[in-house]
Amino acid sequence: MESNEPNPERLADIFESSLHLEDTHYTQGYQEGYNDGLGPGKEEGREVGLKTGFEMGEELGFYRGCIDIWNSALMVNPECFSSRVQKSVKQMDELLLKYPLSNPEDESGSDILDSLRLKFRGICASLNVKLEYNGYPKASEDF
Repeated sequence: MESNEPNPERLADIFESSLHLEDTHYTQGYQEGYNDGLGPGKEEGREVGLKTGFEMGEELGFYRGCIDIWNSALMVNPECFSSRVQKSVKQMDELLLKYPLSNPEDESGSDILDSLRLKFRGICASLNVKLEYNGYPKASEDF
């Protein structure tokens, strides 16, 4: 025979679940949001990575082309550039070789790229030429 008396253990269980209701909904909502965002987030990350990687490769290729042209000019006439410019071209070539192409997460790549940009600007200023990489902001846009 069942009694109509309230069971204290059963009442405690009801209140216990009510106390954790907010945490339960928060956890469930977080997990649903995470699952819903995982696919689109990966796709968006992939697209941004491809775009950034392409832009980086394009800029590095521009610098490689400039170095190759300057080295070709030096082979034809070793006296066409000052020793300072020749040294800068060599340093720029070494920086390009050090760039971590196979490891995009290597943080040294950012420092190397900054050094490449500085060397490039220095060489262009020494040669009194106005070469600019189209994907990189022009000097007037830096400010």
